Amino acid sequence: MTDKALLIDTHCHLNFDSYDENRGEIVEKAASAGVTRIIIPAVDIETAHQALNLSQQYDGVYAAVGVHPNSTANFTDETLSAIETLSHREKVVAIGEIGLDYYWDKSSKDKQRESFEAQLELASQRKLPVIIHNREASDDVMDVLEQWAKDLPDSLKERPGVLHSFSAPAEIAERALAIGFYLGFTGPITFKNAEDLRRIARTVPIDRILVETDGPFLTPHPHRGKRPNKPEYIPFIADRLAGLHNMTLEEMAQHTTANAVRLFNLPE
Repeated sequence: MTDKALLIDTHCHLNFDSYDENRGEIVEKAASAGVTRIIIPAVDIETAHQALNLSQQYDGVYAAVGVHPNSTANFTDETLSAIETLSHREKVVAIGEIGLDYYWDKSSKDKQRESFEAQLELASQRKLPVIIHNREASDDVMDVLEQWAKDLPDSLKERPGVLHSFSAPAEIAERALAIGFYLGFTGPITFKNAEDLRRIARTVPIDRILVETDGPFLTPHPHRGKRPNKPEYIPFIADRLAGLHNMTLEEMAQHTTANAVRLFNLPE
């Protein structure tokens, strides 16, 4: 890839044990493929520390701190305080991943929502964007986000966050875009049976699209089914999106990288 096609993987769980054997090599191969920066989202306090440690180890790696909905069963004020403390650390660029997940039954809906709203309020206070996880909870996620977005500080109104690994109906995309959110697209955009998702992606303004692996999951075609998914595969996702928007890979890379820099306030 040329310098014109530099990309950012805005969501990769690089701290997961799937990458333990050759993490450094994976970061190097990503850079060789043009993926020069990677954001690691936390799913709980332990993984937040792991993400921060890796952000110190690798120049192009950044961290988000927060508690995933499936990890909220024991969420307390102390948990929120720990996130707040971690959010001040160098190279923390977002609160996340946070949200609602009604597919798994690991935390009650009420507890998930309480934890979600508390972390959103923290993000507003810290003036950090949010990385949103949504699984089979689209309407409730948007109800919470629309209420939250009404009182955002000026610095967040145009960059409140991203609905990561977007897979919801078109109506949810429209609601998210209406309150300033970005949409992150992962491997499924390349799958043969994903025409509905591609139809939505075509309608998303080019200045609101992000590319992400969600590694180690959701490996794109032509490596579908293999794990772990790797940041070096981001060009497959960007190229598919480029085709949907009638532009070159290099052009899509320029747009998605600029979007990620803007949303997460990354160095140019």
